[in-house]
Amino acid sequence: MSRRGPKHFAKLAFVLSDADDPEDTDETHFRARILAAEPGDDLLALWHRKLTAWDFEQSPTWSATAPRTPERRAEVYDKLAFGPDLRKALDAAVPVHEEAGPVTISREFQPWYTREQAANRSFYWASYERLLRRKGWPDAAVSSLDEAAHAVVERLADPTRDDAYGARGLVVGYVQSGKTANFTGVTAKAIDAGYRLVIVLGGTLNLLRGQTQRRLDMELIGQENILGSADPNDPDALVGIDYQDDEDWPAKFVSFGARPSSLGAFDIERLTSRDRDYMSLERGISALEFEKPDRTRPLYDPANLHAARARVMVVKKNKSVLEKLVKDLKKFGPILGEVPALIIDDESDQASVNTTDPKKWEDGKVTRTAINGQISALLKLLPRAQYVGYTATPFANVFIDPGDEEDLFPRDFLISLPRPTDYMGVQDFHDLDTVDDGEGEAEKKHVRGIYDTTGDRLQEALDAFVLTGALKVYRAEHGVPSGPFRHHTMLVHESVRMAEHTALALRINTMWHNAAYTGPEGHARLADLFERDFRTHADGSLPTPTAYADLKPYVAEARRLINQGGSPVMVINGESERDYTQPDLDFDRTPHVWKILVGGTKLSRGFTVEGLTVTYYRRTTQQADTLMQMGRWFGFRPGYRDLVRLYIGREETLGRGRNAKTVDLYEAFEAICRDEELFRAELARYAPLVDSRPQVTPAQIPPLVAQHLPWVKPSARNKMFNAELVEVRSPGSWVEPTAHPETSDGLSHNTECWEPVLAALGQDPMQLSVGDGPGYEARVGTVSHETLTKVLCDLRWSMPSQFSPHLEFLLEAGRQPGAIDDWLVIAPLQTSTKRVEARVLGHGPFTPARRTRRRGALFGALSEPKHRAAALRIAGAVETAGNASVEQLVRPRRGAVLLYPVVESEPRLAGDGTLDPGDVVMAFSFVAPKSSVRTGGPLIRFRAIDSGRRDAIVIDRDDFHS
Repeated sequence: MSRRGPKHFAKLAFVLSDADDPEDTDETHFRARILAAEPGDDLLALWHRKLTAWDFEQSPTWSATAPRTPERRAEVYDKLAFGPDLRKALDAAVPVHEEAGPVTISREFQPWYTREQAANRSFYWASYERLLRRKGWPDAAVSSLDEAAHAVVERLADPTRDDAYGARGLVVGYVQSGKTANFTGVTAKAIDAGYRLVIVLGGTLNLLRGQTQRRLDMELIGQENILGSADPNDPDALVGIDYQDDEDWPAKFVSFGARPSSLGAFDIERLTSRDRDYMSLERGISALEFEKPDRTRPLYDPANLHAARARVMVVKKNKSVLEKLVKDLKKFGPILGEVPALIIDDESDQASVNTTDPKKWEDGKVTRTAINGQISALLKLLPRAQYVGYTATPFANVFIDPGDEEDLFPRDFLISLPRPTDYMGVQDFHDLDTVDDGEGEAEKKHVRGIYDTTGDRLQEALDAFVLTGALKVYRAEHGVPSGPFRHHTMLVHESVRMAEHTALALRINTMWHNAAYTGPEGHARLADLFERDFRTHADGSLPTPTAYADLKPYVAEARRLINQGGSPVMVINGESERDYTQPDLDFDRTPHVWKILVGGTKLSRGFTVEGLTVTYYRRTTQQADTLMQMGRWFGFRPGYRDLVRLYIGREETLGRGRNAKTVDLYEAFEAICRDEELFRAELARYAPLVDSRPQVTPAQIPPLVAQHLPWVKPSARNKMFNAELVEVRSPGSWVEPTAHPETSDGLSHNTECWEPVLAALGQDPMQLSVGDGPGYEARVGTVSHETLTKVLCDLRWSMPSQFSPHLEFLLEAGRQPGAIDDWLVIAPLQTSTKRVEARVLGHGPFTPARRTRRRGALFGALSEPKHRAAALRIAGAVETAGNASVEQLVRPRRGAVLLYPVVESEPRLAGDGTLDPGDVVMAFSFVAPKSSVRTGGPLIRFRAIDSGRRDAIVIDRDDFHS
């Protein structure tokens, strides 16, 4: 069953079978085998793997259907010639995995890395794929990684092409979500395809670099390449070869059975090792002398390329280390122009970006930071080098600040990885659809706010750490796999100052020893916390004691594990490498790390805190990407995700003296999460090709981001984005502007603009509901498209660019006959016991909603989820029928508007119950009917300000004359 696609079942069975007359070609017999298959059955495993691979494949030559859809699966069955009974049996055994795949924004590229080519040269990828399956990765996860890695490699330059080209790309994952697995897969596929020098920039610490080296050695490079010609049975031959003291060597290190070169493949030579960063080419220039069977041809010629060994190095992002590498490479001269190279930059938004102030550049000449300068030098020395950055913060400077066009901006592609299954992320800690001030379910389960009225709650957080440790020991004894419980950690992050870390660690140590965890006082606290928190929110599918008395015997074991090594607390900060080489902090080589980690910035970058269960976070920052990286509480928590707790400051002081203000860190974090989730959703929306061409290219992403984040600007004042977002077409999609005016004059102006719409609303409320969803009362009315667009054209905004592309869409729809007839306006009436009835411009009554601005002038969510269903149904965006009131309002070319009079503080009413127009935010959302855009047309439109330089991300303002 090759990746060329499914073929007729009977023919496939004959090809795959060892027997002359295989019995499984009979469909009835095959169906019986599938229905009777036990877990682990080889035949079922084979079909599970292949159906999943066919389901996931992006843009295959054998299908035009979308991946991960019932339509793709149906086409597969058609090609296999399966009947309905067998299809039903296989669908039950292997359900279609319909979760989203990677989202790719890319320039057009020359296809070269086909599935057939990938299958023909796949030695290291096939080995890595087998290893992932041995580790227990499900088929869907392996296929997802395969597709994402393939999407990266196919956008690199063909390593055998005659003219040198260096692609620049960015892969955006999630914090602590397995990006290393992705770039290991990319490396495997790239060296199989012909890339012969791989440089991995593996963090700014020896510990992080060593972790990355070990992971690549263990899962990709393998025993035989590590040993070289050394005899593994000769102790003398093993002197100087790393991993001889590693408890996982050799059992967990991949093995090929022999040197790859003796198996028809090629060997990998490591130029760095676990404990040795790049010092110099140990064998001098010969270490990078590539073998050429035909010396009359360049290295990149296929006759030479596929016979040559690959070289791999994992290098710390350190000025002196990179200087040595650049210096050594300069010795090679022109031959470097023949070497297909791949540079992978882990945590690419850290240290790699040029952060010098453009205003201080002399004569317009770019001045680079040390590490950025060395990476740029590397790329110049290696004209065939491809650069792929990996980050979890898509708003990092390498992404949004592309003033230096010769730098690392991802001009060729950006790939946003899907949120992995079982990953604890934004949605697990923030209720993004909640609009009132009450706690949502995610907050109730996992978040514990620190307010002035609660005290610092540090003792409670320590108690939660002990309690969750005891629960892990309990679960391990009651059938839950204990592997994920090997490490159990708590992270305390209050400050960036190292002196404060030491003082805080001393305080925690004192609290720990006074906590009386073995006495009645300690047990009473733990029992109380268990009853009011952990038992209440426990996952019913996992074993949890019904009473603290059943958990009490396990507390002593948890305390013993935490006390191992003499102290429960470890200080981890950035004074020196020494802090990061503590044996108790090595998650790879230490059997159990059960510790409280006190630290700062260094713990937040690339450093995976294994087993993290309790986080105590009170550090303030105004940097969005810094705050996002602090989210170490995101990650995989198998067997204990219900135990994860975040203690976070809700009333922290930011700044000093007169400039000091109180900030809610949880709210600040949520604002960033909203921006990021919205941005990912928009990328997904615009990623599909239209007429085989991209709707959005990487050069157009910065102005797209700028619609949400007003601080996104080109790096220099004399620069401007060359792409201008003109129109966003959104048929059937929810659009909710949030950049309403901040001044009383602006609010008053907008309120008065809405007067014709307010006048059109009926006096008698209607009851609206859809399907089994909740109902609500609202005043409704109908206005023409012309009336609505006139209102919208006159509105003022704190950030006009946010709404103008949507307004352009509505105006354009009005010019097209038969696009939009009219709009149904819905003004929901609040049901809260605290609601206030008020009149606006003499119309009403209304019940103003209370909302807050979450990011400067921008609001968070304005509409309530329960109100949206009726609007979506009336606009034809959903098929689920509503009640009689809703259905009588549905029309083929009708849009829907939700209108909310919003107040930001307690409403001030005049004597007649009227709200001052200057105190009202006339918030609205809309859904345009699908008739508003022709089917298959692009959903977004840009304008190149300088049409002669369409691929330029930024241009000089002086060059633009309007």
